[in-house]
Amino acid sequence: MIRFLAGLLAAALLAAPTCAEPVTAHGVSAFGGLKYPPDFAHFAYADPDAPKGGLMRTRSTFAMGTFDSLNPFIMKGDSPPEIGLYTFDTLMVRAYDEPDAVYGLIAESVTYPEDRAWVEFTLRPQARFSDGEPVTAADVVFSFDILKSEGAPSYRLTYAAIEKAEAIDARHVRFTFREGALTRDLPMMAASVPVLPRHYWVGRNFAESTLEPPVGSGPYRIGAFEPGRLISFERREDYWARDLNVNRGRWNFDRLDFEYFRDYTAAFEAFKAGAYDLHEEFYSKLWATGYDFPAVADGRVVMETLPDGRPAGTQGYWFNLRRAQLSDPRVREALALAFDFEWSNRALFYGLYQRTVSFFQGSPLAAEGPPSTAEKALLAPLLADLPASVMTAPAFVPSKTDGSGRMRRELRAAGALLDEAGWKVGADGKRRNASGEVLRIEILDDSPTFERITGPYVKNLAQIGVEAVMRTVDAAQYQERMKNYDFDVTIARLPMQPTPGVELWNLFGSAAAAAPDTLNLSGVANPGIDALIEAVIGAKTAADHAVAVSALDRALRALHIWVPQWSKASHTVAWWDRYGRPRTKPPYERGIIDLWWFDPVRDAAIGAGRGG
Repeated sequence: MIRFLAGLLAAALLAAPTCAEPVTAHGVSAFGGLKYPPDFAHFAYADPDAPKGGLMRTRSTFAMGTFDSLNPFIMKGDSPPEIGLYTFDTLMVRAYDEPDAVYGLIAESVTYPEDRAWVEFTLRPQARFSDGEPVTAADVVFSFDILKSEGAPSYRLTYAAIEKAEAIDARHVRFTFREGALTRDLPMMAASVPVLPRHYWVGRNFAESTLEPPVGSGPYRIGAFEPGRLISFERREDYWARDLNVNRGRWNFDRLDFEYFRDYTAAFEAFKAGAYDLHEEFYSKLWATGYDFPAVADGRVVMETLPDGRPAGTQGYWFNLRRAQLSDPRVREALALAFDFEWSNRALFYGLYQRTVSFFQGSPLAAEGPPSTAEKALLAPLLADLPASVMTAPAFVPSKTDGSGRMRRELRAAGALLDEAGWKVGADGKRRNASGEVLRIEILDDSPTFERITGPYVKNLAQIGVEAVMRTVDAAQYQERMKNYDFDVTIARLPMQPTPGVELWNLFGSAAAAAPDTLNLSGVANPGIDALIEAVIGAKTAADHAVAVSALDRALRALHIWVPQWSKASHTVAWWDRYGRPRTKPPYERGIIDLWWFDPVRDAAIGAGRGG
């Protein structure tokens, strides 16, 4: 989904009127610099000679379970996220080797003034939808308007700072930004609006789920599908943008098949049997011990660890602050103390992970040590809403155990925090508040795979008098409960961008906490956090941006909105050896589906049978 906006430094950050001529360019980035010149032939990480053809079969890594709709833009129903990625183009497209730059796709150029109060895109005259109709500025305006008015709630948050979109003529569309908005990232946001065909939606209800494949604008169209099990995408031979510089060497497979599984174990067994070809492994035990089947031994299946230059993401047990028993940060800190990462890493993960400590783990923007003078200047006006420790203490780091499984020090500290918060141990060993209510939490998941990790955590919580239970539900129920935040604690990994910006509103902003189906799982709704997000988005230089992100990280960590789990700066991937790939992997993306290609020679070498 997506992300967004509210207030501290607005007056100071508003740019004065300028007489400078607007910039017209082939791309745009947060701080102005672009790696690629206007006449670049292709992205450096793409192989322009990659052959077209063949099939990629993989499982959906975005969703475990099911789908019942082909409309990925609304809250109603559950749709394959891949639809938005492969069947709808945007005005401009990301470069995977730059932290925040986008280059022209549907738009051949972008124009904006020095203060970025508006942005105008010139559309390519050859742009076409999958039914052959031309893509016009009116389609872009329609897309923005319908997503903001009838799309999933996250779109309204994402586009809150865009006042309007208007078609100047058939090939020129202008986005005007709200007065007082922090505009640094808004041209890239406008450039990322998925472009939908206005003519297709006439007479159709956009807000209703449907199993009718939509007309798209991207390199693939929906082919065969079976709700809850499989969706195929067929490469468009008539795709108008196949030879553009931003697409050369990309979108090489004739067909993409995404298999859906209700259970991770079933998915892995299907991969071993050759039912699909590409499997990214997210479980260290399987990576360490599960790949002992014949196809690995004889080389038909390749295992590789691919470097990942992005921030590691924020994986953890997320507390739902909307729940009364989790509203006190002392309670949340106490519950986090009971998770023994060091024991888990030794006993369960084969030492493959490191403990996550920051919301920007693996990034130079993560807070370290005591706050700098510049951070203090941002944090000092916000102490009415933030813990005082953000001004004096080092950035919070989880307690480190010896890995033995004995954590008396941590559990003793957790008990003291709960006592202080008014949750006392009764005669039956359970924690109760002054009203006699038991301190009870349910940890929600949609797969039994995590039970070996959550089970020991639940036992540790029981030692401090907390009644914790694991609850595993089917995929459809899980998705519905997550949309409506019907959980006490859940397990999730939220991706973070190399250059954090407006997406932070969807992750940590107050407006997202109040709207359904956003990425603000914890429900943090704090004016101090909102102000720091504004400081991040409003930073005019990379140095100021780094200070603001570090201050935000420091404040979020002090609020104890999660139990940080673990991370690694790599992708662990296995595949049946029937593919070719570029020599260089892009640093900020996995880059498999759109950059690899089918190799018939390799395919013949491993034999027609796909079994293991």
